[in-house]
Amino acid sequence: MTLSSLGVADLQAFQAARFGRKTSDLSLTPRYTLRLMRLIDRVLRHHAAQSDASPNTAAIDWIAAVPAVRYADSAPADPLPEYLSMIEAKHLIAFLSEARPRPGSRRDAQAAFSWQEVRNRVSVALQLGAGLTPGDVRALTLNSPVSQGGRVQGRPWKLHVPGDGDSPAREAPIAPWAAELLRHWLDVRSEMGIAGHFLFPSTRTGKQWQKPSQYECARRVLAEAGLDSQEGGSFRLRHTFAIRQMRRGSTPEQVAGWLGIEPVKMKRYERVMPRPVEVV
Repeated sequence: MTLSSLGVADLQAFQAARFGRKTSDLSLTPRYTLRLMRLIDRVLRHHAAQSDASPNTAAIDWIAAVPAVRYADSAPADPLPEYLSMIEAKHLIAFLSEARPRPGSRRDAQAAFSWQEVRNRVSVALQLGAGLTPGDVRALTLNSPVSQGGRVQGRPWKLHVPGDGDSPAREAPIAPWAAELLRHWLDVRSEMGIAGHFLFPSTRTGKQWQKPSQYECARRVLAEAGLDSQEGGSFRLRHTFAIRQMRRGSTPEQVAGWLGIEPVKMKRYERVMPRPVEVV
């Protein structure tokens, strides 16, 4: 094979034989493939210039024939957000809600949960039910939950989320099922005499929850719920919240405000909206 005889079929075989590390089947990502093919095209054009011949356009032709690679550098090519299906979300909500007393449940059922287990489940509930990031969860304080003005007396209905270097301070609504869990956690926290001003402290003395510990606790909750094998980690919960709100008629600008992101970043969610997406 020479640079002059290199054809589209040769490039297809070459691409199929490459291996990457970021995909489940070890194939090259579209963006990596695009960079690789552009490099080959530069070599072909350089060779043509040096030999005073017409350039071999095989690489450009191959790129043009594969849309997933051709548009890999465009904004819509960003990976689609991972989210929970309706069945997965309902299952997780039921699993998380086992941590709070409910009508008809045994009174000693919740006694089997340690305060840390209740904290873990409620913190995960706020990621799904209020669109919080792990960092938001760790930053919440006792002043964050807002109960006044809600539909149910004494039940939090929104959160004041402190700002950080990545996002501004904001308010986020809480799904009713997650709000019930949060109300129960506030009762448990008070009964246990847990100190400090963080809503979800690491210790009973009120020490702030650190990133590695919070990550591991959230991972364990998802694993116990049977969702650990999915990609996307706990951010799937935040993405599910965003999609659910948009399906309910909230504007991208509203949801962006609740998430603490720029409205332009909502395009990634809009890309899955035309499809039949089932969310809770």
